[in-house]
Amino acid sequence: MRTSAGEQIFKVFNYILLAALSLTMVMPLIQLLAVSFSSPFAADAKQVYLLPVEFTSASWEYILSKAELWRSFGVTVYITVVGTLLSMLFTVLTAYPLAQRSFLIRKQMMLMIVITMIFNAPMIPFFLTVRELGMLNSLWSLIIPGLISTFNMIIIRTFFMGLPAEIDDSARIDGCGDGRILFQMYLPLSKPVLATVSLFYAVGYWNTFSRAVLFIRDPNLWPLQMKLREYLMNPEDLVGITQGVETLGYNATTLKAATIIFATVPIILVYPYLQKYFVKGALLGSVKG
Repeated sequence: MRTSAGEQIFKVFNYILLAALSLTMVMPLIQLLAVSFSSPFAADAKQVYLLPVEFTSASWEYILSKAELWRSFGVTVYITVVGTLLSMLFTVLTAYPLAQRSFLIRKQMMLMIVITMIFNAPMIPFFLTVRELGMLNSLWSLIIPGLISTFNMIIIRTFFMGLPAEIDDSARIDGCGDGRILFQMYLPLSKPVLATVSLFYAVGYWNTFSRAVLFIRDPNLWPLQMKLREYLMNPEDLVGITQGVETLGYNATTLKAATIIFATVPIILVYPYLQKYFVKGALLGSVKG
């Protein structure tokens, strides 16, 4: 089917608009990357835009040599991987029964769960509960309290409810129990929603900050965002200058830019690998008429 000239013009206009919006989102990151590879004099003089000025990798060599930064990176990777896996497991296990029409009290259960999304726990009782459970100053305090997101659970439940009823019926006729139906039939058909929700959880764990401020006292257990906050508020802790800037090739400005990129890019690199699952359509042909 041929498109009219007006439709083609509209499509080109949309592409241009989306490209412009994408650039406005990417340019600050590119500018920070350029600053991290620029000389301290050019960075402080605001001469750096999208390309490095007086290129130098001194800032990156310095921050990549800091053991405490790598320790915080390891903490963040740990809570992101473990937290995402546990969150997905328990979210799926919660969403599956709530999606079953045979579960008689599912509406009442959903009402109770949705109430927790509308009315959040006050900070002080929340803190006291975590402390009484013995999770204070533990990495589990960054994982368990946010193990299940009501919003993410509703997304998965809604997807499960949209699966053809014939899948469930035919599986039960063949003698399958709920466990096999969930893990061998539902989950393989749910890759798009599972990938999307996994990304939501992973980004949330990677950016963990407020709970770390509340529950973590040991600097050795600080996630990356806490360490980044420390460096941005106290740049002298990051720089540790004992020589002239001319000798070092970096200063607080270039180091902060490099640290921000270091803390941001890893989670961004996950997006391309999950992007193909964002387009719903995995169910096409799963049930034959």
